[in-house]
Amino acid sequence: MSKVTAPEKDNEIDAGVARPADVPAAGASGFELATFFPYQVRVFYADVTRALSAVYQRDYGMMPAEWRTMAILGSADGGLQASEIVARSSLDKVVVSRAVKRLEERGFVVRQTNAADGRSFLLSLSGEGRAVFEDLAPKLKAVERQMLEGLSEREIADFLEVAERIRENLKEVVGGVSD
Repeated sequence: MSKVTAPEKDNEIDAGVARPADVPAAGASGFELATFFPYQVRVFYADVTRALSAVYQRDYGMMPAEWRTMAILGSADGGLQASEIVARSSLDKVVVSRAVKRLEERGFVVRQTNAADGRSFLLSLSGEGRAVFEDLAPKLKAVERQMLEGLSEREIADFLEVAERIRENLKEVVGGVSD
């Protein structure tokens, strides 16, 4: 991934976003991938995911969807239906289903019949799954601290506020966004 350089006179675009020195100027369309906001967000997301997944893949061979599923179950009070994991995770139901299956196969998740609705199941962490969650959570919080190093609480709050405002704007564009 190329790092964005400080803006220079010949390196600026109308929006004031710097273009990496090794990326050619936008053509007649005015479109430049390196400075396209959705692309920058995708690269940012990939970097964050890579930093976190380095821990849970190294320690337990988990994929991102498995960790996210485990984190949701580990933070829940009681068991959850798979549909609740989908709603909380921003993951597709097929991805959640596969993650649950892999976690069950490894003995990290248990499935019990939902007493309130005999047609569905509740998922929860097993004892071993809880131990894995308790091992990983502080390690991932340490990665988070490293990511946010040098940022003030105000800067973090501002970033989260801007992200939420963008999500609100997207609701108008796409008729709703996931939670």
